[in-house]
Amino acid sequence: MDINYLLNSGFMIRDGKILLVIDDYDDPAQIVNAAYDKGDFDALYIFATHAHFDHFGTHIRAYAPKTVRYIFGNDIKHTKRVKIFPKEKIVYMKRNTDWTDEVIKVRAYDSTDVGVSFWIQLPSGAKIFHAGDFNWWHWQDDTTENIALAEKAFRRQMKKISGMEADVVFFPVDGRLGSSQELGAIEFVTRTKVKSFVAMHRVDFGCWQPSYKFLAAADDIPIWSPTEPGEHRAFDGEKFLED
Repeated sequence: MDINYLLNSGFMIRDGKILLVIDDYDDPAQIVNAAYDKGDFDALYIFATHAHFDHFGTHIRAYAPKTVRYIFGNDIKHTKRVKIFPKEKIVYMKRNTDWTDEVIKVRAYDSTDVGVSFWIQLPSGAKIFHAGDFNWWHWQDDTTENIALAEKAFRRQMKKISGMEADVVFFPVDGRLGSSQELGAIEFVTRTKVKSFVAMHRVDFGCWQPSYKFLAAADDIPIWSPTEPGEHRAFDGEKFLED
């Protein structure tokens, strides 16, 4: 599995001849353009977890001719921006729903912000989870009530995700949360069965250096914290391989 970082929570994943593009709101290194123009893929699926500007960019409309499906969180359905997309190619997914075709299987889970998160199984059997904005959003300057509500919402959703299996997980480790930035990540790797972890939603915060507490919870799984658009890793099922 080859993975390219686009920006923020945006990634392009290649598994054999299948391409997935997730939350591409901006692609400064033109990774998706290059792959699209090269055309050495059998199927292209473009995902957007929700309508926030830093997850959903309308420039992905340009890829419609070779896109099998646009798979969007259901909140995108109610935006003006989606009107430029071909209706027949869009699948809107609500939380706790499934979609499948002859190539991929998709499960949409809830978010603790807006939209959904996606679990995707590819023809090779590889499984990925992209959290979107699902996280334990513990803002240190928030009210005591809101902090408690955020924790409750996260833990409620984790009960549904508990035991999930995935080869690669893309999950927010947002530097704006300060000392609380790892709370969601630690709980997630503790409660699921994941083989590797990719930190995202870190624009302006540089490479994440996991704490001892996270490393203990993660049980030596490979970790990648991309910082530069276009950064690439291959995942061989056991570790991330640099270029």
